[in-house]
Amino acid sequence: MLHTLSDALVRFGPAGVFVLAVLDSSGVPMPAAMDFLLMFVAYKSPDHAYFTAAMATLGSLGGNLTLFLLSRHGVRRFFKAPVPGKPGKFRDWFDRYGLVTVFIPALLPIPLPLKVFVVSAGVLRTPLAQFAAVILVARVIRYFGEAYLGIRLGLGAQDYLRHNKWTLVGVAVGLALAMGLLLRLAEWRRAATRTTLQ
Repeated sequence: MLHTLSDALVRFGPAGVFVLAVLDSSGVPMPAAMDFLLMFVAYKSPDHAYFTAAMATLGSLGGNLTLFLLSRHGVRRFFKAPVPGKPGKFRDWFDRYGLVTVFIPALLPIPLPLKVFVVSAGVLRTPLAQFAAVILVARVIRYFGEAYLGIRLGLGAQDYLRHNKWTLVGVAVGLALAMGLLLRLAEWRRAATRTTLQ
């Protein structure tokens, strides 16, 4: 049934890609691979490549936000407090590195457990704006990059990604560290502002 649904959505073009991205990012396992689909659309219809990438980005953002918010508010139904105590070392680790662990699998077109970290971000009450920014930046880079590769390399785009996966991992880690630094700077600035106002 999921195969039939994904095939039907693909036939609707960019709008179908949008719905497919929402479903895939919100936790529904969809058989159609978004990365291959984007590169194939870019190869077959270059004029629609970037619009399709934009629809995939928005759909993925919407799906990830849905999963994030369900995870956050689901906790409230099972615990009296919004967050159950202090989950210990995992929480400390996620507070420090959590958005980096969200950014890397959201950016890289290789199988990594993004949904686990999205759920963790929701449960541990990561700021919504920061989470959305991380997902948006990662998906823009990934999907528009794949559209570009599809236009330039055609069906060879997948082989290009496969042969350069470690380079992509290095770039992703570098970008994640830079983003983590920017987020820390923003937090320090907000803390300094609150201190000044007090």
